[in-house]
This record gives sequence, C-alpha cells and structure tokens, in this order.
Amino acid sequence: MDIKCVIVDDEPVARKGIRGYVEKIDFLTLVGECENAIELNSLLKVQQVDLLFLDIEMPYLSGIDFLTGLLNPPKVILTTAYTQYALQGYELDVVDYLLKPVPFERFLKAVNKVYSLFEEKKEEGEDFFFVKSGKQYKKIFFDEILFIESLENYVVIHTANAKDIVHSTLKNMITSLPSGKFLQVHRSYIINSTQIRSIEGNQLIIGTDKIPVSKSQREEIFRTLLKNRLE
Repeated sequence: MDIKCVIVDDEPVARKGIRGYVEKIDFLTLVGECENAIELNSLLKVQQVDLLFLDIEMPYLSGIDFLTGLLNPPKVILTTAYTQYALQGYELDVVDYLLKPVPFERFLKAVNKVYSLFEEKKEEGEDFFFVKSGKQYKKIFFDEILFIESLENYVVIHTANAKDIVHSTLKNMITSLPSGKFLQVHRSYIINSTQIRSIEGNQLIIGTDKIPVSKSQREEIFRTLLKNRLE
C-alpha cells in the first residue's frame, strides 16, 4: 500500500521534522508540502492526496477552518502545539491529534491507524476506484479494466471503451486493485485475469491486444492462470 501524504505547516522546522518521520515509513509517500491552507487548496486541485498532516494555527486560514469547508477530505492527522482544539478536531473525524514536538513513537502510532483504516476499506470489497484523468476524477469499475500499461511516469488504463492516462505507477496501481483478480505479468503490464481470452506461447490475448509475460515470472504466472484447465 502506498499512502500519498502532504505536510501543511507554516513553520519550516516543523515541516522538516514530519518530513524526516515520513521518510522512515515505507507505506508513506510525501507528495507535497504547504506553508498554509491557501497553498493546500491549490495543491488538492491537481494532486491525489490520501493523508494530510495538518497544522492548526496558520496565517490567513486555520487548519480547522479549512477542514470544516472541505468536501470529501483526505484522512487527517492534526499537528499542533495547542490542546484546546482536540474536541473540534475529533468532531471533524480526524484520525489523530499530535502535540508538538511530536515524538516518533506517537507519530508511528498515528500513521499505523491510517494504514489500518485503508486496509479495512480495501477488505470491504469496493469494486471501483477514482483516478485523475485530465481535469477530472473518473470512476472506473475493476471489472471493466482489461489491462494497465506503464508509460514512463504514467499508466494507461485500458477498458473496452476507453484508454485513460493517469499520472501513477504500476506499483501504485497493483496495491489499489483486488489481488486475486489482477496480476503484474510484466514490468510494463498489469492484467485482469478474468479478461484473458486465450494464451498463445508467451502472450496473453485480451480483447484484440497481445500482452507479453515476463520470462522470469512465466512459470509462476501460468501456474496461477491455468489452475482451472482441462487437459
């Protein structure tokens, strides 16, 4: 799992401290830092974010006020030097409330809560995700995906009716998809195993496309795919 996070704090020292903690956690990826809620507002329009480390006392607009007006916010961990906002924070359904200076063990406990929440959501069996394609977030049902192709810093999600180009990686994609149905069969391809029409040599036929299978993974992948076969 890859949880994309943003640090929002007007104090450079505080941002540096949280950044150092984030770098120690393998399931966190820092995708931005903001000095205030105005910068955060702009960032959220162009970047997918799963988790905010959000300071409260900031210029122009407090973290609490910004969060109150945000529709469909990411998960939030409040970071502050003040205790009086705790009740407001929990009324806004934040995951945790960290008091500065934040000890690493307390930070770890908070981000493990976030990890558990995403795992629970994954286990609930949602059958779709939203991806940012162009200027919109598009809903794609897992069953509609034929395969996903890597294209440098992007991936192309192939369905029967569209090809959506998304700023992401195959690694991020595979962690967001049901593991029993989707397989990475090559460094450049993830396939939906239910969409395979046939297997020809070292290629999988999906729709009208031929998807290569990595030589190093061929035996294991074919063993998985051919479990239900008649000799």
